[in-house]
Amino acid sequence: MKRRVVVTGLGVVTSLSQEVDALWEQVLAGESGIHLLEVVDRTQFKVQFGGDVHDWDPTFYLTEKEAKRVDRFSQFAIAAGSDAVEHAGIDFDAMDSFRSGVILGSGIGGLNEFESQHTRLVMKGPQRVSPLTIPKLMLNAGGCNLSIRFGLRGVNYSVASACASATNAMGDAFHMIQHGGAEVIVTGGSEAAVTPMGISGFQNMRALSTRNDEPTRASRPFDIDRDGFVLSEGAGILVFEELEHAKARGVEIQAEVLGFGMSCDASHITQPNEQGVGAAKAMSNALESGDLCPGDIDYINAHGTSTPLGDKAETAALKSVFGDHAYNLSVSSTKSQLGHSLGASGGIELVLSIKAIQNGVVPPTINLENPDPDCDLDYTPNEPRQRKLNIVMSNSFGFGGHNASIVIGRYDRNGD
Repeated sequence: MKRRVVVTGLGVVTSLSQEVDALWEQVLAGESGIHLLEVVDRTQFKVQFGGDVHDWDPTFYLTEKEAKRVDRFSQFAIAAGSDAVEHAGIDFDAMDSFRSGVILGSGIGGLNEFESQHTRLVMKGPQRVSPLTIPKLMLNAGGCNLSIRFGLRGVNYSVASACASATNAMGDAFHMIQHGGAEVIVTGGSEAAVTPMGISGFQNMRALSTRNDEPTRASRPFDIDRDGFVLSEGAGILVFEELEHAKARGVEIQAEVLGFGMSCDASHITQPNEQGVGAAKAMSNALESGDLCPGDIDYINAHGTSTPLGDKAETAALKSVFGDHAYNLSVSSTKSQLGHSLGASGGIELVLSIKAIQNGVVPPTINLENPDPDCDLDYTPNEPRQRKLNIVMSNSFGFGGHNASIVIGRYDRNGD
């Protein structure tokens, strides 16, 4: 018998806020975390804006010595993960350490460390490369550092599926707990790719918006004038827990995880299938996983990156899966405010989806001023909307053709 899985803790690091409730309020206010870049010398780039966490101070969570021993993406993971664990009120020392673990996603990992040490190699020679290079840049470093911090000896691995990484990681955590492999898993994603290499690579493949003169209006999902995504960074980490385990602790349950689905386009390394066939399959698999019908879904937190092809493909996929109900759905893309944090985005967006359920409010898609005729669903333009939300789906799609969808629902403590 499948066990029920709930969410008991939430943590975020974003360019708009590093605290969950404050982030939610700023999202509802239509504020943007996009600005001229401050963590790099932006003058050398064609694209000079993004969602860098320019006010980041790791010493709130780490000593200065500890902070120097981990890459920026691991710092984000430790911060958001620590906040999520605190929010969950969980004492891992009182648990069987082999029944708790970490599954995190990251599309790229320690790109900051890779670039800085490569520069040192070229400029000063191999003997000057730091002995911490590999432990800092490896993709699994974020999750490993969280497991060390909390003594979690159960499942521990990292998922790399580009921009679907966090959602794939959360899907794995859901299945692991559902089938008895763990009681608690810290999961989500972290990314810190706003670096010279990251910016250069994305701008030169023409994936990024070039609106240097109006950064806050650059990310405009489903708008006819969209011209690419906005690169950002951060982390979204959640605590997934088996229902009876959470009830025994008497902790407040944030939401229930109901289903998960994934697929691969297997067609192009960067471009989505134009009809959204793979995305549709991920969504339908998520519904099937949760024994749900299309009409059960109230709101979709869309992948919605503001790319010309991607937004049209997701719209086509939504119509394919939901039929006439697609026009009754509330849809929005919070990337319009936060930009695209790649492998972390799914975690951040699931946190916001949970807040949407709890507050009965659909967050807006800002900058949606001239709707694309091919994107004709209700994308909640520019203003949040009150609506009772019982079941919500969050979509994440990534380079390589990766598609992942996760479904969460309101948890009724009295009705179970």
